[in-house]
Amino acid sequence: MVANLTTPLIGVVATIAIGRLGDATLLGGVAISSVIFDCLFWLFAFLRMSTVAFTAQALGSGETKEIGALLLRGLAVAGLIGAGLIALQLPLSAVLVGAMGGSEGVTRAAKAYFAIRIWSAPLALANYVVLGWLIGQARARLALTVQIAINLINVAATVLLVLVAHAGIAGAAIAAVVAEATGLLLGLLIARRLTQGAPGIPRATLLDRTKLIRMLAVNRDIMIRTAALIAAFLFFTAQGARSGDVILAANAVLNNFLMISAFFLDGLANAAEQLCGRAYGARDRAAFSGAVRLVILWGSGFALAVIAVFALFGPSLIDAMTSSADVRQQARDTLWFVLLSPIPAVFAFAYDGIFIGATWARDMRNLMVLSMLMFFAAWLALRSFGNAGLWGSLLVFYAARGGLQALRYPALLRASFAAKT
Repeated sequence: MVANLTTPLIGVVATIAIGRLGDATLLGGVAISSVIFDCLFWLFAFLRMSTVAFTAQALGSGETKEIGALLLRGLAVAGLIGAGLIALQLPLSAVLVGAMGGSEGVTRAAKAYFAIRIWSAPLALANYVVLGWLIGQARARLALTVQIAINLINVAATVLLVLVAHAGIAGAAIAAVVAEATGLLLGLLIARRLTQGAPGIPRATLLDRTKLIRMLAVNRDIMIRTAALIAAFLFFTAQGARSGDVILAANAVLNNFLMISAFFLDGLANAAEQLCGRAYGARDRAAFSGAVRLVILWGSGFALAVIAVFALFGPSLIDAMTSSADVRQQARDTLWFVLLSPIPAVFAFAYDGIFIGATWARDMRNLMVLSMLMFFAAWLALRSFGNAGLWGSLLVFYAARGGLQALRYPALLRASFAAKT
């Protein structure tokens, strides 16, 4: 959970540093670019999710050679995808930034940030693989070490480049690239240390056709599911951008609250991926069901804690993130939507972890697409309420994700363990 909590800090630190400059246009540019990169990289989150699930299942079933092979397969795929994103950076920038509908100044700032940070693509995706591999083996402390290193370096580099060297939005982007590179280097050193003394991985094991086909099928379904998730959040950001720079900047500030809450709760989802994946691999239904109950119970408790923190310190945090009076007021007026979000988010994130751990990827894909359609339907019904209607639609999206998976869970549990015990 603590490791996951550090993940959104790259965007948070960039928002704070640029926000202190007092320019809503620059803050809007960082907001658009940060969301684009969060979504672009997260489109390939199957690199982390499937690595967690398959590593945990291999651990539970005692397939020790497969654990090392999973890391190498994942790194190879991450490198190929990252290189492809760099090669396509010009059309990607034009399409993605243009689709956000920001003002001319916001769009110009966003493209400047994009042109630099895109070079972190292979590094960020490889970090997904390394972190998934560590979490899949229940080595959460090592994953935390890598995440803390990434974010400490990001904080230091951002402060130095933006606030001291006055490099502006380019400095924030360079800091993100440096942080991802350092994190990957540390992660690879840790992986090398963990695998010392282990026998070499035979080529036949690394290129096992059955395992490769299964991995590709699961990755395909998770990618489609993630694309549906991203579509909803990109739409949310784009609608905010079309409402003007002040609302866009205010939503960017509040989005950092949302991301902190989401990644905080997603830490429990990561635990569910590992625990459920290991129990699934060992064919232990009792352990699987026990993990599900604990994740939901603890998630509910932590959601209440997050609500309390945001209720008490939300206005002060808003003031720390921006010096614009208009942005501060707009963010405070919308803060209560953020306070409501952790409750439905508990079930959305918990069941995500459960479904990933059991590699129920096809059902997860279908239910996410349905949830996305419910989000768009809610926005159509609430759009006359402006930004409040947009945030209300997002709460509907969270509720649909968790609710639909909760309804599907009992049948999948019976089918999976009836055939495997």
